[in-house]
This record gives sequence, C-alpha cells and structure tokens, in this order.
Amino acid sequence: MKTTNIILALILIPVILFILFLVHATTHDYRPEDVTPVGRHLSWDTISKEHIFSVLIWNIGYAGLDRNIDFFYDGGKQVRPAKEQVYSNFENICKFIAGNDTVDFILLQEIDKASDRSYKINEVLELRKKLGTYQCAFGKNYDVGFVPVPFTKPLGRVLSGIVTFSKHKPQQVYRYSFPGNYAWPKKIFMLDRCFLVSRFSLSDDRELVLINTHNSAYDDGTLRKTQMEYLKEYIQSEFAAGNYVLAGGDWNQCPPLFKPHFADQPFDTVDLNFINKDYLPESWKWVYDSLTPGNRRLSDKYLRGKTLTTVIDFYLLSPNIRTESIRTIDLGFKNSDHQPVLATFKLLE
Repeated sequence: MKTTNIILALILIPVILFILFLVHATTHDYRPEDVTPVGRHLSWDTISKEHIFSVLIWNIGYAGLDRNIDFFYDGGKQVRPAKEQVYSNFENICKFIAGNDTVDFILLQEIDKASDRSYKINEVLELRKKLGTYQCAFGKNYDVGFVPVPFTKPLGRVLSGIVTFSKHKPQQVYRYSFPGNYAWPKKIFMLDRCFLVSRFSLSDDRELVLINTHNSAYDDGTLRKTQMEYLKEYIQSEFAAGNYVLAGGDWNQCPPLFKPHFADQPFDTVDLNFINKDYLPESWKWVYDSLTPGNRRLSDKYLRGKTLTTVIDFYLLSPNIRTESIRTIDLGFKNSDHQPVLATFKLLE
C-alpha cells in the first residue's frame, strides 16, 4: 500500500504542479487594450512636404538568430546561442544602425527589453543611447513570465516588442492590438501581435501616418488574414481623411504576386503565403527589393546558395506617396535571420 501511494504521489505531484503553472500563467497573461497610447507630445515637429523621407526596417531577431543558428520553432535544434555570441550580434547590430543615423525613421521588430533568450540585455535602452537624438516609441507584443518550450531547455522569460525611432518628434504614438490569437493554453505563451502608429504633422496641415508592423508567424494563415483585414480598415480610413500612410515591417508573408529574382539563393516555398492581390486597390503600392532576399529559413545554419530565402520585410504606401529608392542591404544574415531594408519616399500632392 505504501509503495502504491508513493507511485501515485510521483504521478500526481507533477500533474498538480503543471496545472498550477497553467493557472498562474493564465492569470498573469498579458492582455493589452485594443489601443494604447505610447507617446504624446505637447509640442511636435512640423515636417516640410518637400522632404524626401528615408526609412529603415529590420527585424533584428533579438540578436539571437545569427547565421549559425538553427531554431527549434522552425525545425532546428537550438534555442539560443551562447551569451558571448548574443552580445557580439547585438554589438554588430548597434554598429550598423548607428552607422545609418541620417535615416528619418528606423522601424525594428523583435527587440528585447528583459528576456532570457538575449541574456537580459535591454536592447531598446542600449539603442536609445546609440541614437540619442532620435525619438523612441516601444510597443510590447511579447510578455510571458516563462515560456516552457522546448521542455529540455525552455525559452524562459520573454519581454519583447517593436520599436520606432524617429528624427522628427511625432504628435502622438499609439499601439494597436491585432485581433485574433491562438486557442488556450497556447495563446498564453505566444506573442500578442500589434502595430505602432506614429503621427507626424506636415506643413500643409495633413499628417504622415507611419506604421510599424509585425504580423503573425507559425499559424495556418488565419491569424494573418484577420490581422490584414483589420489593418486595411485602419489605413483606408486614414487615407480617406486626406493623410499619407506608410507602413513597413515584418509581414511574415510575401507581397502580392511576388516573384524573386535572387541570383544565387533558393526561394523558400515551404508554407508559402502571399498577401492577396486584391487586398487593396492598385493605386496602393507594395515596395520591396526582389533582387536580394530579406529573410532566411531557420531549419539549419545559413549557407549561401543552399539555405531557403524569401522576402517578407517590405513597405506599403498609400497612393499619394512615391518611392524614390528601395534596397535590401545584404549582410549575409550574419547577426539576424532578417536583413535591413532601406528606402526613400516622396509625398505627392
């Protein structure tokens, strides 16, 4: 009888502890409001309509997804690189961004503030120091006390999000929650996706509405479709109000009708998703570099010419904005699984 009780206890204790863990994680689940003010200024800059705007977008992969990483979420085995490698990755990322400190707007995704995967580096704060003259707005999209996967080496604490750095002081910045999420209990350990909206005053009394977005991955496309419909309604309303709309970031899907022209890198057709070609009227413009891949698959370490690559980091422009230039900067995926995309734009009458 005593042996039976011991065996029963050995079975029940882990089950009870796991249930208690789920209860704690559920009650402490991050539940953001639909719209959250991130920054509001009593005075702001008024930007000339004649200004040529430069924008840099980059998913920095929290400095933990360099070219030597195969990531467990994508079929690889690794969870995080060594601390020294994360520090080295982040140092190189900072050097690159600081070297582009003439850019008007820098839109980053997967930037950590206090995560085990990046060894608690406050990446937002460190980049703010590097970009001292820039305005900074952070939108949290991942706040989980303990991510329990993979079970042998859990991801642990994650506090992360997206950030917009700007040389111009906006009137206001808001975080908009994307609708939809995974079913419980998966949703309490996954991202709460969002986009950041920075509103800038222009010299003709209209506004430039700058959107930093990071759409869902690892779903069957349903979440992305719901998010895109929500975003479409928002951007069309802003354009109808007479404003200029410029959206950029990591969309986790290819632009409509995208065809790569990569010279020496294979195109990733695994779980391939395109934004619907009828998503918006033709007067709206999808802007990307089809010659250079901006994202690589993480199922194995990066090897040029063998690793599957794609384009999921790009821009969307309202009809009253013209593209002056667009270029994906080929860094060889050295410090992130994404590459920065630099573009310039002109506002039209």
